[in-house]
Amino acid sequence: MGSGLAHAALRAHRPAFIGTAVAALFAAAVVSAGTTMLVATSAKGVSPAARRQLTANGVGDMAAVLLIGSVYLSIFVVASTMGTAVVQQHRELALVRAIGARPRQVRRAVVAQALMASVPAALVGCVLGGFLARIWFDGMVTHGLVPAGVPFRFSWVALPVCLAVAVVTSALAALLASLRFSLLRPARALDEAAAGRRKLGALRAPLGLIAVAGGCVLSVLLSGQPADQASQGAFLVLILFCVGAGLLGPRIIGPAAWLVSAVVGRFGSGARLAMLNVRSQPRRFSAALVPLILVVGFGLTKIAMHTTAEHRTGSPGSTGEVWLDYVGTGLYAGFAAIAAANTLAMISFERRRDIALLRVVGSLPRQVGAMAFWEAAVVALTALLLGGAIALGTLAPLLSAAFGSAVPYVPWPVLAGIIGSTALLALAATWVPVRAVLRRQAISVVKAT
Repeated sequence: MGSGLAHAALRAHRPAFIGTAVAALFAAAVVSAGTTMLVATSAKGVSPAARRQLTANGVGDMAAVLLIGSVYLSIFVVASTMGTAVVQQHRELALVRAIGARPRQVRRAVVAQALMASVPAALVGCVLGGFLARIWFDGMVTHGLVPAGVPFRFSWVALPVCLAVAVVTSALAALLASLRFSLLRPARALDEAAAGRRKLGALRAPLGLIAVAGGCVLSVLLSGQPADQASQGAFLVLILFCVGAGLLGPRIIGPAAWLVSAVVGRFGSGARLAMLNVRSQPRRFSAALVPLILVVGFGLTKIAMHTTAEHRTGSPGSTGEVWLDYVGTGLYAGFAAIAAANTLAMISFERRRDIALLRVVGSLPRQVGAMAFWEAAVVALTALLLGGAIALGTLAPLLSAAFGSAVPYVPWPVLAGIIGSTALLALAATWVPVRAVLRRQAISVVKAT
């Protein structure tokens, strides 16, 4: 019965699991590239002179940091995307519980879905990551970080690492997302599937606060350390802040919408409806918020490090290390941006029946479009504010140790580019699925769903 349920859910929620597969594919690609780079830049099997140059440039340490970052980011994004996909089929899971399915059958079906979506994606992503690593390696040779005589080597070690990150994370996230719901009585499950779950887990807020507090304490401690030690610990500060933001996301997005609603309520019914949607479904919108926070936080941290150094000293740093930072940041930011767009599109597709019902009761397409615009605006603005705060908290010890001041310098064109690209990403990912629903006859969408 579990396999049949899995296939049925994949057919009914195809966009959601396509989104999960996309997240797993890009996660596997990033992890595969990081693993391959770590193996390819190791000092094994090269001449003593090349070994000394690799050690002097710190290539192995940089590759290890990039791999750790890619694994962390991948686990975070894949788990969030998979959890969203499972929540979207709570109605179907409640119905099969009502007709006699056991809790373990429901959980087995959900895990089977995760495996069917993530295993092929992880295999393709592993191969794609090998090509990315080759481009990355050639760039390191061009910039003098790797001696020209060091051969590029693809290692099949990347395959089990990709499977562990993409597949195991997807399966565990699916299991955890379905565990509580599968144990509910069928009648309670049907009620919750219809109304949505408002309450959050008891441990989520305390753990989020602990992560944020840990990041703050570590940032203060690192501010008094030498610049090299502060640089080594800054990555952990960034991780703690991002974990805290992810755990507290559902509690943040609601107040953010409330603040925005006080300003935009005068812009019409579409804006007011958007604020009500965000405030009533914090879990749904926080799933899209977290990847955007990662994009802004990672991007601003790396960019501001070099722009501040150039502003204070006239040089952003070693050409090769600056290039490597920007390439790694671009890879992370691109992956997180795809995940954010993917999740927003999944959310919009899930609401296709609600959008069609608005049309049936007389809402005009421009009003529905305005609703989507303001929803995207709340998500983008919250991500920018939280991502900026995370970047400032991460940069504070680095800049204090290096320049005696925690205030970063970011040129206005760069800042405008980050703000504009974040807003455009949120708007496009929200508007395109809504527009697709608006093109169809409203009553046909209602009947189909």
